Amino acid sequence: MTPGGGPRCLAQRARRGRASVPRGAVGEPWLLRELYCLAVMTLVAATYTIALRYTRTSDKELYFSTTAVCITEVIKLLLSVGILAKETGNLGRFKASLRENVLGSPKELMKLCVPSLVYAVQNNMAFLALSHLDAAVYQVTYQLKIPCTALCTVLMLNRTLSRLQWISVFMLCGGVVLVQWRPAQATGVVVEQNPLLGFGAIAVAVLCSGFAGVYFEKVLKSSDTSLWVRNIQMYLSGIVVTLVGVYWSDGAEIKEKGFFYGYTYYVWLVIFLASVGGLYTSVVVKYTDNIMKGFSAAAAIVLSTIASVMLFGLQITLTFALGTLLVCVSIYLYGLPRQDTTSIQQGEPTSKERVSGV
Repeated sequence: MTPGGGPRCLAQRARRGRASVPRGAVGEPWLLRELYCLAVMTLVAATYTIALRYTRTSDKELYFSTTAVCITEVIKLLLSVGILAKETGNLGRFKASLRENVLGSPKELMKLCVPSLVYAVQNNMAFLALSHLDAAVYQVTYQLKIPCTALCTVLMLNRTLSRLQWISVFMLCGGVVLVQWRPAQATGVVVEQNPLLGFGAIAVAVLCSGFAGVYFEKVLKSSDTSLWVRNIQMYLSGIVVTLVGVYWSDGAEIKEKGFFYGYTYYVWLVIFLASVGGLYTSVVVKYTDNIMKGFSAAAAIVLSTIASVMLFGLQITLTFALGTLLVCVSIYLYGLPRQDTTSIQQGEPTSKERVSGV
């Protein structure tokens, strides 16, 4: 990485500048930037969930979700290569970086095969879950990734959680139980639904999200290698893994119908949000704090619920409303500043900043 280049360095300078300049001098620009980041993260998360749900429940020919996951990995790889090229500054350093860290590091590529495989499972489980659960129910239940990631952080990175964080974790789990106790029904969806299968898919997805995110963070901490180099290594492995999944799961039908069978503009929108939107959010999230991330997650839940009522005829139940409220409050409490938790060094990307999808 060139001195002073890249989103990580920008984030460091932004934090230093924000701390050293009087609030009155930068208050409004920073407020606008934070509101902009909040809006982007919220819209990406909510739109991705709603669009994916629509593509899996429409009456049109159903596409192969495995191919969508594979294409997403390809786009992320191309975008990461472009960002690394800009970060290194010139073609010579860019080629040297690829030669040293990608072509000349087979062990590092093998190391990144682990999160590649786990993220591939997670992304495919998201498609399966949204084929059987309403977008709002999915959005709320998927927040179980927070306690799962917290547990993996404690076990794998030897961090500690504050008492308030543990309370918020149990609150979140309680909220999800309420949501799933009597799941809200969508009257506007005519395809067959299996809520139990959908919940099982989410359970697998959150376990994968927690483990892979913390594993990737541990790999990032093991060296000074650029985040974008690590992403390139992972996406290369991810393409191989997802291609194997494509032909193992849907190979016979793909040979008959074609790789892009059933693709519509909405399917491409889902792929766009999963790749471009995910990368973009991973960059702008560096300018926000945990409280802002919590507000974004809560706002995405609210937007998904409103959209589900309008588009899919979701019928809100009392248990769903109470559970959703409990989850939103717990997300906010979990992100509050704490003093007794081992902090991550400034400028070091965390598992939450990894681009896995929305």
